[in-house]
Amino acid sequence: MKRANVWRVTVVGLLAALSLIVAACGGGGSSSSSSSTTTSTATLPTSWEMPGADAQNTRAVGGPINAGNVSTLGVAWTVPIQASGTFGAYATTPVVSNGVLYTQDLGSNVYAIDLSTGKLLWTKKYNSPDEGPNGVTVVNGIVYGATASAAFALRAASGEQLWSKTLIRNASEGIDMAPGYHDGVVYVSTVPGNTKTFYAGNGQGILWALDAQTGATKWKFETVPKDLWSSEHTNINSGGGLWHPPTFDGKGHLYIGVSNPAPFLGTKKYPFGSSRPGPNPYTDSIVKLDEQTGKLIWHYQLTPHDVSDYDMQNSPLLGDSKGTPIVIDAGKAGIVVAVNAETGKLVWTKSVGIHNGHDHIGVEAEKEPSKFKTPITLEPGDLGGVESELATNGKTVFAAINNLPVKYKGQSDLEAEFVGGFAGGKGELVAINTATGELEWKKELPSSAYGAATVANDVVFTTDFEGNLYAFETGTGKEVFKTKLSAGTNAPAAVVGNTVITAGSFPQATGQKALITAYRLGATGTLPTSPPAATTKTTTTKATTTTKATAPPAATPSAIPIAADPTGQLKYTESQIKAKPGSDTIAFTNNSPIEHDVVLVNSSNKVVGQTPIFVKGTKSFKAALPPGTYTFYCSVPGHRAAGMEGKLTVAGGTP
Repeated sequence: MKRANVWRVTVVGLLAALSLIVAACGGGGSSSSSSSTTTSTATLPTSWEMPGADAQNTRAVGGPINAGNVSTLGVAWTVPIQASGTFGAYATTPVVSNGVLYTQDLGSNVYAIDLSTGKLLWTKKYNSPDEGPNGVTVVNGIVYGATASAAFALRAASGEQLWSKTLIRNASEGIDMAPGYHDGVVYVSTVPGNTKTFYAGNGQGILWALDAQTGATKWKFETVPKDLWSSEHTNINSGGGLWHPPTFDGKGHLYIGVSNPAPFLGTKKYPFGSSRPGPNPYTDSIVKLDEQTGKLIWHYQLTPHDVSDYDMQNSPLLGDSKGTPIVIDAGKAGIVVAVNAETGKLVWTKSVGIHNGHDHIGVEAEKEPSKFKTPITLEPGDLGGVESELATNGKTVFAAINNLPVKYKGQSDLEAEFVGGFAGGKGELVAINTATGELEWKKELPSSAYGAATVANDVVFTTDFEGNLYAFETGTGKEVFKTKLSAGTNAPAAVVGNTVITAGSFPQATGQKALITAYRLGATGTLPTSPPAATTKTTTTKATTTTKATAPPAATPSAIPIAADPTGQLKYTESQIKAKPGSDTIAFTNNSPIEHDVVLVNSSNKVVGQTPIFVKGTKSFKAALPPGTYTFYCSVPGHRAAGMEGKLTVAGGTP
C-alpha cells in the first residue's frame, strides 16, 4: 500500500474520569450535570473522528498548534471528575463530530459535550463498570460503544439507544475497548475479565463484527481457541481479546493486536503456564484478517507461551520500509516490531525501555522448568513496556515507555508486587524511524508514561504519572512545553484544532483534584484549587511525604479498623496492624475515589473473610481470628501488586 493511503489525522487521548460539572477557567464554559479519508503526512487533517483518529489509528493531526506556538497554551476550561473505578474513573480517547465531543467514563456512561465551551449536552447512563480504556465511535450521526457486557448504538443528537447486543459468554469475561468502525461494520472484542475478576479461567477473547444498523453478527474471530489450549484446564486458562480498535488498510483487510494468555506466571500446581502448553496462539500477536469474512490471513507472535503478561495490545500502525508495506506494533513486552504487511514476516525489531534478561522466560521455562525459581523480578513488568497507544507522522513512530519492574513472590499474579511501588516507575518517550527501526531520539521522564503519544504537526505530546503534560519537537526530542496538571495522571493528551485536552486523572496527595482540562492557544485561565479533605493531614519532610488519616469508626469494641488511603494512592493507611485476642470483626473504610475491598487470608493462604468491592463508606465482616499472622489485600485486579497489602498480627501463636 502507498503511504498516501495510510496516514491521516490523529488527535485525542484522554484517560481520566467524568461525572460532568464544568468549572469555567479563563475561556471557560458552563456545566450541567466514517469512514476514513486519505492524506499525506504533509497535509494532516485537523479533526478526530475515530478513537485512534482515523481508520489507521495514526494519532497524528495538523491544525494550528506547532513547536513555535505550543508554549502559549493556557487553561480554557476544566471538567471535575466525580466518578470512580478500578484505576480512576475515565480511561478513553474521545471523538469529535460537528463540534461535539463524545466520550465514555469507566461506568460505561456516555456524554456529549460542546467542545468549545465544555457544556454538557446529554448523558446516557449505564452504570456498568469496566477497566478501560473503553470509549465510543461516532459515524453518520450514530454513537457506537459498549458496556462491560454488551455493544450498543445511540443517536448522536439525543443519546437515545437504538440497539444493544450482549457479547460475553460468562461472568469471567468483559468488554473494555472503544469499538472500531469501517464500511458499515462495528468491531467489538471481549476480554477474559472485568472489574470483579480477571484471568479467573474460562475467559475467551472474541472479536465480533456487527452490522452497524442492527447489531446483527456478520462474523466473529476467536483470538484464542475455545478450549483455551487444553480441554482439561479451561477452568484455569484464559486469554486474548483487544484493548483498542482494529486498523484498516482500505484494501479489504484489518489488523489487530491481541492480548496475553493466563494464568501468569502460572499456578502452584501448573507453574510457568504449564496448564496451557505450547505457544498459545494468537496471544501477543499482530493478526491480519479478511474484512469481509474474518478469515485469518497471517499472524506474527512476538511472545510465544507468554508468562509475563506481555500483551500486544495496541492498535497496529501501517507504514513503508524502503518500498515494502509494513505493519508496526508494540505492547508490554517493550519491543517495537515491524512485519511485512503482505506476508507477516519480520522486517525489523527495536527493544525499548529497560529489560533485565527475561524476555523469553515463558519458552525457556517450558523447556527447562527447573531453570527458574520464585521469587523472580521481571522487567518490563506487567504494567511496563509500551503500555499505551503509539502514534506516527509517517516517517517516525512515537512510543511512551514505562519502566516498572514487578517481583513475583510466587506463581500467581496475586503474589506479585511492583518494585518501588506503583508510583515508583520511570518513563521514556522514544522516536523510531519507520523504515529502519533505528532510534532517532529518546527522552527520559521522571515517572511512568501512561499517556500514549499524540502528534500535532511538529510536536508530540505525552503525560507522566506525576501529572505533567509535555510537548517535544518531533525531529529532535527538544522539550518545548511542560505544565503541571491538577493531579497525577494516566491520561494521554488529545489535540483538536487549537486545543489540547488531557486530565489530572489520578490524585496522589491531599489537595490534588481530578480534572479534565482543555488547554487552548492564547487562553489565560488557571486550574481551580481544591481545599484539603477534612479527614486527612499531610506532613512533609525533606525526604518523605506522609499522609495520616483519621481511623475509621469501629463497628464494635473488638473491631479491627483498616482504611484505604483517602487521597487515591493504591495503598492502605497502615500496612502493619496489631490486634488483641478476641477481635472478630474487620471494619474496612474506603473514602478514596477508587474502588477497593479487603480480603483477609491466614498463613496457609486460606481466605477467612472479605468485603465487597465498593467506594465510599465502611463495610465489615466477622471472622474467627485465632492468634497468628494474617495478610490483608485488595482483590481488585492490579491493586495488590501496586501495594495494597498489609499484615495483621493477632497476639499469640500461628493460626
